[in-house]
Amino acid sequence: MEETGIGIWGVPLAIFAGAIRVSTPFIFVSLGETITERSGRINLGLEGTLVFGAMTAYAVAVMTGSPTLGVLAAMVAGAIFGLIHGWICKFPKVNDIAIGIAMMQFGLGMAFFLGKSFIQPVAPKLPSIALGGWSSTPQIQAALNINVLFFIGAALALFLFWAFKNTRIGLILRVVGDSTDAARAMGINPDRVRLLATAVGGSLAAIGGAYLSLYYPGSWNEGISSGQGLMAVALVIFARWNPIGCFLAALLFGGAGALGPALQSVGVTQGYYLFYAAPYVLTLVILIATSSPTRSLAGAPGALSLTK
Repeated sequence: MEETGIGIWGVPLAIFAGAIRVSTPFIFVSLGETITERSGRINLGLEGTLVFGAMTAYAVAVMTGSPTLGVLAAMVAGAIFGLIHGWICKFPKVNDIAIGIAMMQFGLGMAFFLGKSFIQPVAPKLPSIALGGWSSTPQIQAALNINVLFFIGAALALFLFWAFKNTRIGLILRVVGDSTDAARAMGINPDRVRLLATAVGGSLAAIGGAYLSLYYPGSWNEGISSGQGLMAVALVIFARWNPIGCFLAALLFGGAGALGPALQSVGVTQGYYLFYAAPYVLTLVILIATSSPTRSLAGAPGALSLTK
């Protein structure tokens, strides 16, 4: 009877498990980009930060035997990338988007160059929490074996949603993001706030990279990201710069990314590979749906480059 139930619910169960696994990097990258964009700056270099963070975490975990140290090292590397990006963008007539693309290529190139010697070694994986112990079914146990970073990402989304509205730091971030002149009139240094926001955003994006290399898929290679850093920017727009919206949208993207593997896991052998394109199609649809020459994006910070 239990086998029949699993057969019926095989695809939804696989999509649920896959959505959690696939969404975790999106959660951290999108939350990091939300912080950055709330300050009035866009960072398209997060793809490079994500991949460099994945390489850094894997390399440090291999050398130290500690995945936790790997994540911390990735956070430091991501913060440095964010500081470089923020420092360059503070100069007059510097375009955020152009610098972001340059930083993306720089991060990718550095990761591929420095990470060549770490493709073969095996790093210890990040721990997960087994929530399926109540079931004797292996599929349910596997689906409910959830990495701790997913729960941290969920808690972070709730905290940021509260912090943006109820803390002094959140108020400063929103003022700087909405109007540079108003921020200066209040005695706030917009360049400093955006520099720190970009550093924090880069640090969170690097955690997403650490998850990729140290848990799922759990290895380091040059194609580990598949454009997730860039897709996360579209996700932030779709979520209207709302941290909880980012978390839910990340689950949606994760579910879309899990369609192909889910169908393959239940024996669909023809056409399943077409569903691997679902996240990219979803990204394209979101960008088209949110584009308009006559209206501004609802919820967008006023100083953000996208709104100019």
